[in-house]
Amino acid sequence: MTNHIVVLGAGYAGLGAAKRAARRLRSTGAQVTLVNAADRFVERVRLHQFAAGQRLPDLPLAGLLGGTGVELVVAEVTGLDLQERTVQLSGPPYTLSYDVLVYALGSAADLDTVPGVREHACPIATAGDAVRLRARLRAQPAGPGPVTVVGGGLTGIETAAELAETHPGLRVELVCAGPVGPGLSVRGRRHIHRAFARLGVVVREHEPVAKVGPDGVLLETGDEVPARTVVWAAGFRVSPLAAASGLRTDEEDRMVVDRSLRSVSHPEVFGIGDAAAPPGERSLMSCQTGLPMGLCTGDAVADLVTGREPRRARFRHVWRNISLGRRDGVTQFTRADDSPLDVVLTGRASAAFKETIIRGTVWIMRRPGPWL
Repeated sequence: MTNHIVVLGAGYAGLGAAKRAARRLRSTGAQVTLVNAADRFVERVRLHQFAAGQRLPDLPLAGLLGGTGVELVVAEVTGLDLQERTVQLSGPPYTLSYDVLVYALGSAADLDTVPGVREHACPIATAGDAVRLRARLRAQPAGPGPVTVVGGGLTGIETAAELAETHPGLRVELVCAGPVGPGLSVRGRRHIHRAFARLGVVVREHEPVAKVGPDGVLLETGDEVPARTVVWAAGFRVSPLAAASGLRTDEEDRMVVDRSLRSVSHPEVFGIGDAAAPPGERSLMSCQTGLPMGLCTGDAVADLVTGREPRRARFRHVWRNISLGRRDGVTQFTRADDSPLDVVLTGRASAAFKETIIRGTVWIMRRPGPWL
């Protein structure tokens, strides 16, 4: 019987897994189906640019899949039946049967940890989030501002810098529960603070947000930070679908997988990207982690289908690229476990380096070859 591989999610991890598996299994008659809620590939690392008002490349998935033999189904995943090995969808064909499943549904903003976030804040974790934030900023009277960005991680840093540079008259404030840029070296954090000072971004570190309201945020200290728009970049969550279906998950609802990225409870299911928790790995929610996981899983799926033992996934951290507008940035070089080295690249060189990496990733995604 022809093996049917179904991949859920066409982010960096899912798209990479589908294309690699299809290439490896081309001569076997196996079928690869990729399911995604939209017909476009989203460069998540550029969403802050789009929200700020910039134009981004249009990347139809049909074009990225051309010549691969991968079937694209545009629909939302509404359920999994692990016993029957079926996936329920919001649109045609409504149900898909699989022999091997790759779960790569990614993550979204965590909107429920702090009161008022879901009702009043604008997340920036998905393409839809970025569209709504862009529209809100454009629709505000008397210009887009003031804006308070909550979250001192990479998403918050990049969003605050991009908004301030794109809208020079905009007052941007960054509020975070800890330091700006946790996990970066002292040199890396120092450069970020210098960039924010140059851009006019006001930074409030070690001030957790207690509540978000229609006119700004209330800090745990009791101080109020007024804002016409609150951008929420203070954490991500994964879909509860994996846990609800019966897959073994951790306390954050991420699928628990083995060294081959196979579910420890259902070995015909692979978990990759943000939605997976590999053993002994500090798996960051990033394309730097997602794409290598996808390629490793494509190889493991091909091994499984052809009767070989799936190989162990091998990937390592090398750097973190953080943009600070279009002409500045920080590239933090790291050890394999993602701990920071005291080595950074900054300024225009860092910005150019990150742009080269992003464009190179899309170039690879477009072209079937030994890398996919």
